[in-house]
Amino acid sequence: MAPSRRTLIRSALAGSALAALPDLALSPAPAAAASPPGDVVGKVTVGYQGWFTCPGDGAPIGGWWHWSRDRFQSPSPANTTIVSWPDMREYDRGYATAYPNRGDGRPATLFSSYDQQTVDTHFRWMREHGCDTAALQRFNPFGDEGPTRDAMAAKVRSAAERFGRTFYVMYDVTGWTAMQSQLKEDWATRMSAHTASPAYARQNGRPVVCVWGFGFADDGRPFAPAACLDVVRWLRAQGCYVIGGVPTYWRQGINDSRPGFGDVYRAFDMLSPWMVGRTGTLDGLDWFHDNVNVPDLADCAAHGIDYQPCVMPGDLSAGHRRHGDFYWRHLYNMVRLGAQGLYVSMFDEFNEGNQIAKTSETGATTPAGVGIRTLDEDGTACSADYYLRITADGGRMLKGQLALTATRPTPPVVGGGQPPAGDLAAGRPATASSQQNGPYGAGNVVDGDRGSYWESANGAFPQWWQVDLGASHPVTRLVLALPPGWESRTQTLSVQGSVDGTDFATLTGPTGVRFDPATGNEATVTFSATSVRHLRVRFTANTGWPAGQLARLSAYAG
Repeated sequence: MAPSRRTLIRSALAGSALAALPDLALSPAPAAAASPPGDVVGKVTVGYQGWFTCPGDGAPIGGWWHWSRDRFQSPSPANTTIVSWPDMREYDRGYATAYPNRGDGRPATLFSSYDQQTVDTHFRWMREHGCDTAALQRFNPFGDEGPTRDAMAAKVRSAAERFGRTFYVMYDVTGWTAMQSQLKEDWATRMSAHTASPAYARQNGRPVVCVWGFGFADDGRPFAPAACLDVVRWLRAQGCYVIGGVPTYWRQGINDSRPGFGDVYRAFDMLSPWMVGRTGTLDGLDWFHDNVNVPDLADCAAHGIDYQPCVMPGDLSAGHRRHGDFYWRHLYNMVRLGAQGLYVSMFDEFNEGNQIAKTSETGATTPAGVGIRTLDEDGTACSADYYLRITADGGRMLKGQLALTATRPTPPVVGGGQPPAGDLAAGRPATASSQQNGPYGAGNVVDGDRGSYWESANGAFPQWWQVDLGASHPVTRLVLALPPGWESRTQTLSVQGSVDGTDFATLTGPTGVRFDPATGNEATVTFSATSVRHLRVRFTANTGWPAGQLARLSAYAG
């Protein structure tokens, strides 16, 4: 089988390590771009595979697609394609494998991307952590995986529409013999229909499509420059904004890149050079910044092409992550460079170990004795959502909402698992008028984790959330918070108090409370000292979502 992205060899590095990088006091100035902000320029895009299936999930391809080498046999240590293990707590359905039980004695189960709830969960995580756009990977759809790929496109469209994200089709031409004619056919007769969705990504008013793989120096992509140029020009003639997923050394035609593709590269609207597997060290990232990325951006600017570099969290299985420092350095380097957008590789790539989706934290939630690295692999405890939270902070830095800094601002565990000092509500019993289906219960607001939250039933106001402080206290101040990576919104709310849980008095009348990621998505509400045991927050509107939402409420007396 021809090598794919997942098997490309590392390129040799040259040059010496850079000196320590200083923090900068000011947010970066927006980079000069060929295009104005849109769904890819100025945004964080994540690569989305959506290619895991399991027996019994209804997927046309059948079997353990991408979980095991032989998809008709259950995945096990001897029959696997993955090097990382997903955190399974938020999936409605898990499928039993032939792996040993987890460290806590429970069966080792895996999710199916074919379950709509899985895709919805992933896109909810994207919404919560500032992932603006998903690049849906699409390999040759004229083989046996075609019907499953078609169905996944519909599932991704549905999730993107529901959770306010955008998506676009990203063709991977690896091993696609009749690519030149069939890619055109597939776009014209199948995929272009999705551009009717309000969630389909647009840039410069045109639907976005990406072609990944032109010009790579390997047998899996043997296409001549003329054939590649024909495809790019055809897509642009259909009115598309076309991104090229190109080799690392595309400008020079060396190492991973074949010479003679200059006209092809300059026919694209945006270039996104590949980086996975190229380095696993901080010094390596710095070398690439100086010797590859800086001249890349200059070349793109000279030819009116947008530049969307690939950023990577690091291969967990190879020990590259350095509890988040590797990913942050890559994000920092590309933002200080002035990149027009970021392409995160990947969201759900458990096969390569470079996923940002929620991942097993410890051996307790990972099959025992099989050597799969967990997020605490170097002795640093990291929450399952850690790399999503880093992505959120990196996106804020890209957009100028967070000062440019070489020092990672994202803690591996939010608040160390401890509630704010003096918080009367922490860990107390909580109730609500309703909750959205899924892990959105009232207790999430007082569990000390900003990544979990309560969400009311959608599309119906008013709604309320309530906490029992256990005894009466002279409360004067509430600090309300949403997940730190969420986009800004205003919720109209009022605060009520009670000593018996039955008769409530108004402490603050209805007012619009602003939650902004630039200020940590926190808001403070104050009122005269009032002795209450029960606190209720009543929601009547939300500009960001048709529901009441809270990730944390901290109550203070005096």
